[in-house]
Amino acid sequence: MGSLTIDSVVPPEPATPITDRDQLTEIFAAAERDVADWLIGAEAEKFGVDATTGAPISFDGDRGVLRVLSALRMGHGWRADREHTQGPIIALRRGAASVTLEPGAQLELSGTPFPDLHAVAAEMRGHMSELRAISAELNLAWLAVGFHPLARQSDLAWVPKRRYAIMREYLPTRCTGGLDMMRRTATVQVNLDYSSEQDAMEKLRLALRMAPLANAMTANSPFLEGGLAGKRSLRGDVWLRMDPARSGLIQRLWREGRATYQDYVEWALDAGMFLFQREGQIIANTGQTFRSFLADGYAGHRATLADWHFHLNTLFPEVRLKRTLEVRSCDSLPNSLAMAVPALFTGVLYEARAFAAARELLAGFSYDEVERARPALVSAGLAARIGGTSAQRLAESLLEIAWGGLSRRALRTDPGVDETVYLARIRDLVASGRTPADVLTDGLYDGEADLAIEVLTRTRI
Repeated sequence: MGSLTIDSVVPPEPATPITDRDQLTEIFAAAERDVADWLIGAEAEKFGVDATTGAPISFDGDRGVLRVLSALRMGHGWRADREHTQGPIIALRRGAASVTLEPGAQLELSGTPFPDLHAVAAEMRGHMSELRAISAELNLAWLAVGFHPLARQSDLAWVPKRRYAIMREYLPTRCTGGLDMMRRTATVQVNLDYSSEQDAMEKLRLALRMAPLANAMTANSPFLEGGLAGKRSLRGDVWLRMDPARSGLIQRLWREGRATYQDYVEWALDAGMFLFQREGQIIANTGQTFRSFLADGYAGHRATLADWHFHLNTLFPEVRLKRTLEVRSCDSLPNSLAMAVPALFTGVLYEARAFAAARELLAGFSYDEVERARPALVSAGLAARIGGTSAQRLAESLLEIAWGGLSRRALRTDPGVDETVYLARIRDLVASGRTPADVLTDGLYDGEADLAIEVLTRTRI
């Protein structure tokens, strides 16, 4: 889905009142890091299902996701987190890593930030290894795919976080994709650092240009309720039908000239709020923009920095600015491909020559051209075009640029393998004009008697 698990980023009460607009950019400036200290953090979501039938995992019960969290806590040293004292476990934490739940009980690993991709990959493998015993005991399977391939909305659990109940009511008033976004989508994301305001904004602008193309090359959600969806990335299609005030490609950042933190702030101020918290109580104020809340307050309450930090984490653009740059554009992928997402964006955004080459490659495309291309990119994948240019050709060029960036980083494992290893499989797929979704659907057609079982077999990790 894309990280609605945001408790950990809300500063504790008592919160600081907002008395000056400059306070709104402090969260970004405080996160700036020296280049030598840049880290890579990955997030990966997956769907739990009955390994035999494909029925989605419940929240509680003998075979629910709470049982999975309990097993991880007891067997692997995770610490339980609850939304409130009497509430159920809704997350696990261990060091800088967490295991969290999205609204439809999707399980997400938010990994430890590491200085290289090899450590990120090792943590992802370790997470799946930790899940193995409890999954076998409960006869569960995990599906790494961008949209739940089998479940209807009515089949899915609701994770009982208080904010989800508010979002459940509000988002359908703003868009047609809101509930599917919350409960039937899953993603692989990467979080990257920045050294200054200029560095953050240049990275954000380039990553936004890359986002629709990255979604096309990693498209991995071709199924809907056990049948063929007719799209390579049904997840990508859902995001085209999300609340436009809080999602998308942030048009104001495509303008000529230098961008600043304040440009992002101005965009964020005009997005509708969900809620804010006072003394542990949630107050719903759905739809009021933060700009209005800042100027006028709500029900006698005035805006605080805690409210602002919370609001920033309820915005869902394709690339989000917070204490890191969070790239949110890709479908969930199987283990053999998941590392391609952090590898692609690390190779481009963390190496100067690669960054300059990627910016030159994509500079000629306007916001309007890219926005018009997005429906075709989620439907046809690499067979689509951006402007007059083949998406496959652009993807091949971008991968070569990232490959060069990772090669020059020259970070190797003990046997001498550098970080380009994580791009090898996606590069082969792109060279053939295929997406992960094309691999999933090879030889399938609607009407097969056992199509749902075949879908389960093909999408499980």
